[in-house]
Amino acid sequence: MSSAALFARAQQLIPGGVNSPVRAFRSVGGAPFFVKAARGATLTTADDVELIDFVCTWGPAIHGHNHPRIKAAIAAALESGTSFGTPNPYEVEMAELIVQFFPSIQKVRMCNSGTEATMSAIRLARGYTKRDKIIKFAGCYHGHSDSLLIKAGSGALTHGNPDSAGVPASFARETIVLPYNDPAALDAAFAANPGQIAGVIIEPYCGNVGFIMPDAGYLRYLREITAKHGTVLIFDEVMTGFRLAKGGVQELEGITPDLTTLGKIIGGGLPVGAFGGRADIMDHLAPVGPVYQAGTLSGNPLAMAAGIAALRLLEELNPYARLDALGGQLRDAVIAAAASKGMPVQVPQRGSMFSIFFNAAPVRDYATALQSDAKLFGRFFHGCLARGVYLAPSAYEAGFLSTAHEGSAIARACEVLTETIRDL
Repeated sequence: MSSAALFARAQQLIPGGVNSPVRAFRSVGGAPFFVKAARGATLTTADDVELIDFVCTWGPAIHGHNHPRIKAAIAAALESGTSFGTPNPYEVEMAELIVQFFPSIQKVRMCNSGTEATMSAIRLARGYTKRDKIIKFAGCYHGHSDSLLIKAGSGALTHGNPDSAGVPASFARETIVLPYNDPAALDAAFAANPGQIAGVIIEPYCGNVGFIMPDAGYLRYLREITAKHGTVLIFDEVMTGFRLAKGGVQELEGITPDLTTLGKIIGGGLPVGAFGGRADIMDHLAPVGPVYQAGTLSGNPLAMAAGIAALRLLEELNPYARLDALGGQLRDAVIAAAASKGMPVQVPQRGSMFSIFFNAAPVRDYATALQSDAKLFGRFFHGCLARGVYLAPSAYEAGFLSTAHEGSAIARACEVLTETIRDL
């Protein structure tokens, strides 16, 4: 059945025809395609079109799609069952790997999604400090829990509705939203709320308003001011954890947060989340402490087996320099093509993450991201798609690379991006 026919059926049964809003293509126009298979760097649509994929299931597929080692790990785990509702050996091994790779994490709790991880980390920060207020940053997306879906990025930004309906005003009042990369705003927030701020949660490298890097020294200042005020610093590394380095952004920047949220890669493509950090904070979780958190499928053996295989591959291959080289090829191709047309473009990139902003000014926060030409990006997106390259269907999402992009896939993608820009 074609993508068009599947989408028509889906719209009768599923709100908007999709199970996650950005998939609906509302930001770029047109109708979404449906995928029936994926392998390596390639998706195969329901219409039998092959696409070079730079979404990588929004981050997890760092080894490419359907990797044989991960597939074999899932198959082996499946022989013993799909879910037990009890502790299992896989979750212990996963915890050991996470603690090994992330020195800031002394204890970790598994859950089922990045949203669960961030929601639980916020509750834990409040329970530990006995305070209520949370600081987040405009454009940073931490899942769709009520406390955090305020000035959010990702699909909320794409759909022009940064503040979701259904979030009580009383909840929103406990969340302070600040501009990213603005130390003075942090000073003002702490001065205005003395002894009231439980936690600060941040995407240390933003991925949900496009890919944005912190200014030099910004994360270090954030660490210093939170420590000074006894506030829990939470790094949301659901996207960046294991993707930019084995120890995430905190390894690259030399910063030690109090709590870290993880997801995506640690599930090897299956649903997963985790949060962890200092033992004294984590020991406030039930059944040891008073902060309740639970999940029927937490530590699911299939997800744990897939994630362990993905992390073991990263340990063996250490692909980060190779991935950064691939990202650099793509970045340089876009910049060169745009320069030949006199077209303003920004391509922030580090490792296997990147964004393409049609913007004359460097993008360093939510406000400058919104100054980008989203309509031009929509034309660019469809031009690339018609030539066989799939980018995120939004001007405000990061792109991802995998080791499977090495060779012909990256070469062809650079050609496509260059041709498309020259035809805009």
